[in-house]
Amino acid sequence: KCAFLCSKTDDACPSSCICARDSGTVTCQDGEDTEAPGDIPEWTSTLTVTGRNISTLQRGAFVDNGTKLDMATLSLSDNGMQVIEPYAFLGLPGLRVLDLSHNQLSSISARAFHGLPELRSLYLNDTVSPAAVTQLSIALNTQSLRNLRRLELAGNRLKSVLLMRFDIYNLHTLVLVNNSIQSIGWENVTNLYQQRNLQVYLSFNPFRCTCDLRYVGQLLCSDPETKKGLPLEMLRPADVDCMNENLETVSYVFLGIVLALIGVVFLMVLYLNRGGIKRWLNNIREACRDHMEVYHYRYEQDSDPRLANVAV
Repeated sequence: KCAFLCSKTDDACPSSCICARDSGTVTCQDGEDTEAPGDIPEWTSTLTVTGRNISTLQRGAFVDNGTKLDMATLSLSDNGMQVIEPYAFLGLPGLRVLDLSHNQLSSISARAFHGLPELRSLYLNDTVSPAAVTQLSIALNTQSLRNLRRLELAGNRLKSVLLMRFDIYNLHTLVLVNNSIQSIGWENVTNLYQQRNLQVYLSFNPFRCTCDLRYVGQLLCSDPETKKGLPLEMLRPADVDCMNENLETVSYVFLGIVLALIGVVFLMVLYLNRGGIKRWLNNIREACRDHMEVYHYRYEQDSDPRLANVAV
């Protein structure tokens, strides 16, 4: 079944899809297809595929006879997708928006997003299973996404920030709401703080308020229990034991410095008294030698049976 709404072209519309050339949109909803639709018109700027059973997005799923589509927006949400093979988005060099939300991704190739140099927005909300979190982290940390501006990862039960490097992106917006993040980590806080143009959304996470988060405002504490529900920006350093942690750190540093100074002084004393120490060691060696000679002489005398008889 095909509903073809554009009268200005003879291009065929993919099966079970609705095409509108005037707006450049192709919409494919529901159906029994297990693959991405083929024979997509070259004029397509927006392709929406939803409600299907595309469990695996295969390599080059949108490459049709080697042609490259001038597509700007691709939505593949809610298709029961579980696997993204490497180079699945080849043939879409001009793609700017990609929506993979509300799927069930359990396997994501490290090269899943290769071939998307112009991608600006990537939506992965409520779609990543715990088994694929590490794979997604590797797939995201690629130079292929160097122009990415917006990344949404809401509702994925993430326990940490997936991005290992922020300097390879041109991110303006990072959405991490409604996950399982308890702490960001000082290194990530520092990296985020250095990204002046980046806005990070972290609401609805069970944050454990620690010193690592003291420079991150507009968050609600989940732990400790006495601070539950309080905005982090209203807490003082003493409320999250920052002072104790800082004092403990300073104490260890001071102890290390003192021990180092003692070691240096000890070595200097040994060096300045090396002559006396050498004489002292020689005296001890001579004394031990004399003592051993006397002991050896007595041992020989006592072991002589004739001397023993005389003594009797």
